[in-house]
This record gives sequence, structure tokens and C-alpha cells, in this order.
Amino acid sequence: MVLIFHLEPIFHLFSLTFVLEKTRNPLRNMAQVEIRLPKMGESVTEATITNWLKNVGDNVDMDEPLVEVATDKVDNELPSEAKGTLVQIFFEKDQVAQVGDVIAIISTDGGAVVAPVTEVAAPDVEVVAAAPVSNGTPVVSTPAIANSNKFYSPLVRSIADKEGISSNELETIVGTGQEGRVTKKDILSYIETRGSQPAVAAPVAPVAKPAAAIASNDGGSSFLSNIKEPVVLPMPGDEIIEMDRMRKLISDHMVMSKHVSPHVTSFVEADVTNIVNWRNKVKKDFEKREGESITFTPIFMEAIAKAIKDFPMINVAVSGNQIIKRKDINLGMATALPSGNLIVPVVKNADRLNLTGLAKAVNELARNARNNKLKPEDIQGGTYTVTNVGTFGNVMGTPIINQPQVAILALGAIRKVPAVIETPEGDFIGIRHKMFLSHSYDHRVVDGSLGGMFVRKVADYLEQFDVNREL
Repeated sequence: MVLIFHLEPIFHLFSLTFVLEKTRNPLRNMAQVEIRLPKMGESVTEATITNWLKNVGDNVDMDEPLVEVATDKVDNELPSEAKGTLVQIFFEKDQVAQVGDVIAIISTDGGAVVAPVTEVAAPDVEVVAAAPVSNGTPVVSTPAIANSNKFYSPLVRSIADKEGISSNELETIVGTGQEGRVTKKDILSYIETRGSQPAVAAPVAPVAKPAAAIASNDGGSSFLSNIKEPVVLPMPGDEIIEMDRMRKLISDHMVMSKHVSPHVTSFVEADVTNIVNWRNKVKKDFEKREGESITFTPIFMEAIAKAIKDFPMINVAVSGNQIIKRKDINLGMATALPSGNLIVPVVKNADRLNLTGLAKAVNELARNARNNKLKPEDIQGGTYTVTNVGTFGNVMGTPIINQPQVAILALGAIRKVPAVIETPEGDFIGIRHKMFLSHSYDHRVVDGSLGGMFVRKVADYLEQFDVNREL
């Protein structure tokens, strides 16, 4: 009896705890599937939720698109991993989730629906307390980062707000994350040493100074740090267009590339008459046999891959004082999207593909890019980039290097021009198909001789194209 007397309160306490836990977590007793943010590429560690395709309470089929996410590489639709009812969402639109975070829960037996949460509990992510508002709904306040081109995750913003870090002060923190983003570790490290650091003065409107006045013996870094974007005020009747996410990424990437690499561009004119005549001869049969059209792009990429094998120091990257010589030849091809933005899918191991394989790879990547169906791995691993400015009727261009690569080739428009044709019987004027090749390269590691010889070699391969070649 004594034993039963002592166990009874324990039993009641256990029962009460179970009831309370069940009340706190109504999902515990239902069959549920956690939907986690998958790994979407070697260097991708986080993604922004851009749009939920299903609402809480909606039925979801297996492999049905559930949510749209965006990384700094590509936008993706994530399919559902189970059939059931979407009962809980952990990340709202425009919030950032880390790879492996649970972003939603699907009940497979029609369990209770739980209201979406505004605070995110994820592994190794600190939850910042929310301030209550009059309607009882918790909200997380964030510091206003207006007029900033930097991206800050909701967590970093919340920590900054909690610690009283102003937007101007936040701008001074050096980020170690992807594309220089400020991470949780960066801001916490900054807070620890904040008191011992000199106060940071609020930025003032930039004043134009002579270069000599701000240059120093530090290799020019102080000069670059003093360069500020001009503040542009709209005039009456002007339309203000907010950059979309992809345009912001492109903008940052281009500025970074010009900042990092001293660009030099060499030009060569190539006679591609043989290629034009050959393609006109085979394109109908090729399309009938392969179900694919053959454009000029794979022909040019074949010549570029051959030239890279002749000049492998074009196929490198720079890391500090080290040059990384790439083993693979992965050719990126800049592709214009219907939105007007640009993306660079990559043909992997282009030197190992024959012309038919290159044509199919190019067509598939271009098609997927236009239809927003590229996978993260489709735009990663490029070692050299090709851009076709001739598509827009441009004769030549000075392309910006796609970092961390060290060179990029622009293909100009193919034009009919009068040219001097040399023959054993004498010279004469004839009509030829010609185009300019514009080769931009990083002068830190590619000198003019290498950059110039490489683009000349590409032109030689194009001009020596066999008109009797069979596919």
C-alpha cells in the first residue's frame, strides 16, 4: 500500500505532463513528414523562401511543387516528399533558411493544422525573442537597412536590433559568408569586441577628391575604399524601378569582378565562311536525325575547348597568391532570360564531347534556362565563359570576367564583308562571312601574349574548319 501511495502522485504527474505536452504539440500524435531544405549545390548553404505554392491546410501530392526557393545561384521549385496535408510552415516568404532546416510539416493522416510560425527554430540558429503587439501576434522587429546593397538574413537583423546596432554600424561589419554576407558568427564576434573598437562615424555624402589626395602606399586599397556610389535624385516624371533579386546579384558580381581583376581585352577577326556554308548544308539533316537544331554556338565552343588544351593557363583561377590550374574544361555560356536578366549554365567536360554532344548539351541548357528549369549544378563549376553578343547584332564587346575565372570570350555578329582573298594565282576581292572575337582576361595572371595567342588560336580553328566534315 505504501508503494502504491508513493507511485500514485508520480503517475498523475506523468499523465499531466503528457497532456500538457500533447496540448503544446498537437503534431506529436499524427503521422508527419518533415520537409527539410535540401542541399542544392556544393557552395550553397542557405536559400530564401520566395513563394509558398501551397497554403497551410492544402492537400499535397507526392512530388507536387510545394515551395519556391532562391539561392545566390538559381531559383528552384522544391517538390513535396510525401502525400498528405500541409499542416505547418516554419519559414514565411522572404525569410532565409539554412540547408537542413525543417521548413514545413506534412501530415499523412489528415492531422490538425497548426498556424504558421514567425519565429524560426533551427539547428544552431538562435531564436530572438519577439515583442508582443496589441493583437497578440508576435513579430520580430528588424533594423531598417534602407539604401543598402548588402543582404542581411532575418537572424542577423534581429540580433542587430536587439543589441542596438544601427544600420550604418551594421554596414561596417566584415562578412565571412557567401558573397561576403554577414553571418551569425560575424555579428556575435563583432558584439564581443564592440566596446574595445573605435567608434564608427556615420557616413556622409561623398565628396569628390583628386586621386592623389586619397592614394597611399597600400597598393590602392584606400583609394578603392573611398569610392562611393553617387546619390541620384529622380527628376519630375522619372519612373523608379526596384531591382529584382537576380539583377542585384548580377550587379554585385560584376562590380566585384571589375574590382578584383584588372581587365584587358584583345580582339581578333575570324573568317567563318566555311562554318556558315557547312552549317547551311547539314542543319536540315541534323535536325531530322537528332531532333535538335545545330547552331553556331557548339561549333565555337568546340574550337574554344581545343584552344584551352593548347593554352591550359587560360583555364585557371586565382586564390590569393596561388594559381589553381583546372583539370576539367567546363564552358559556361551566358544566356539571356525572358526577364532581361542573364544566367550562365555550364557544359561540363566540353572537351570530351563531340559536336553532336555539344549541340545537344547547349540546346538543353538554353531551353532549361528560358523555362526556369535549371538545377543548381547546371550553373556551377565553370572554368571559362563564352558570351554571344552577336545575338543582339553587336559586332564586338568587352565582356566582364565571370569570377573566379580569369577569362571570357565574346562572340560578335557574323557579317558579310568584302575581303582580300589570297590564292596562288593572285589576290582578289570577295564576299566573306566574318566575325570579331573579343577576349577579356585577368592581367594579374594572363599577360597580353597569352591572352592574344589564345584568341588567335580560337580563330585559327574556326578558319580551318573542314567543309567536308560529317556528323
